[in-house]
Amino acid sequence: MTPLVVGIDIGTSGARAVAMRRDFSIAGRSAVPLDRFGQNPRDPSTWWQAVQAALVQLLSDIDRAAIRAIAVDGTSGTLLPVDIDGRPLIEPLMYNDKVDDADILAAVAREAPEASAAHGATSGLAKALRFQHLPGIAGVLHQADWIAGHLSGHFDVSDENNALKTGYDVEARRWPDWIAATGMRTDLLPRVVEPGDVTGTLTATAAALFGLPRDVVVVAGTTDGCASFLATGAAAAGDGVTALGSSLTIKILSDRPISAPRFGIYSHRLGDVWLAGGASNSGGKVLARHFALPRIVELSAAIDPTTETGLDYYPLAAPGERFPIADPALPPRLTPRPADDADFLKAMFEGMAAIEALGYGRLAELGAPVLTCVRSVGGGAANPVWSAIRQRKLGVALAPALSDEAAAGTARLALKGASKAGLP
Repeated sequence: MTPLVVGIDIGTSGARAVAMRRDFSIAGRSAVPLDRFGQNPRDPSTWWQAVQAALVQLLSDIDRAAIRAIAVDGTSGTLLPVDIDGRPLIEPLMYNDKVDDADILAAVAREAPEASAAHGATSGLAKALRFQHLPGIAGVLHQADWIAGHLSGHFDVSDENNALKTGYDVEARRWPDWIAATGMRTDLLPRVVEPGDVTGTLTATAAALFGLPRDVVVVAGTTDGCASFLATGAAAAGDGVTALGSSLTIKILSDRPISAPRFGIYSHRLGDVWLAGGASNSGGKVLARHFALPRIVELSAAIDPTTETGLDYYPLAAPGERFPIADPALPPRLTPRPADDADFLKAMFEGMAAIEALGYGRLAELGAPVLTCVRSVGGGAANPVWSAIRQRKLGVALAPALSDEAAAGTARLALKGASKAGLP
């Protein structure tokens, strides 16, 4: 019997699960949309029902007795208040929800170090401060913590990645003293462990629900963004991952933490290495303003990626950039427009590739390692012409991503936990 682990990803639209072997190959996968269980994606009971359905679907196709460990990732910055039994007290605040209490925001701005990821109206700490006065509150949990709690019975533990935006000091590996100075009740904060640490085993209820052995270990997970990075197979300092979705996001593994608040850069800790990166306002949403996907595919076939248009574009949908240039008024640069649509698309590809190269260069200026290779995820990664232009601009190899599923990255953490536990 080949041992297996399970990674679970609970996202904005659904729950996904992946079963993985020790060699990182995938033995099974499943996906269940949230709207199967109601129209409110903020309802924690909907999250748990979707996770249950995804697990049941996954386990129906594999040997349940082979499962050794389970880990969960969730959306970064999604927080919910719970009572002593882990029951949600009110609707959670999601990753993109803003706290509009000026006193709370002022307290965080006053006390948090400049480099802290707890700044801002969407931070986990701002949400925790908002929740802490609820009657019956026993703790605040991140989305992944709460789902994992249903498996282990422990509704008081988080991981270093999810806790980062709630103010956790990942370098000192503790909740810092300044958090109390904001007025936050620190007794409500979860204990924090390293992603991949074992936090418990399945409860009798969870084991019976899924037909799994009681000794399956529950492993501390991560955020959805970190999980997506891990899924690619990037593992060494200097490995980069570019997400070519509606926006252009780059991340690199570093041997030291990188912090640059003006660029929106902070670092997640992954064991003894750090994951740093930034997001540009360029990306697929700019392309979509000009061409539908079938037209992009058609025009790409007419592009020679080995030559330059000579145009110096900075493709943006509207004025304003955050990374690698921090300028809220930076204007889009998409002129002059060639008569040939293929040349126009090529010039946008070139401009985005230049932004990507500038981004990795900016990270190196801030102390990150020099880029050694790049793995690509997102819809744009499937375009071979764009890839060829990017490789020419970046000057490094484009390595294949082993997976673009966040659940696969979380399964890698489950493997780490199984190894730590000495499981066969």
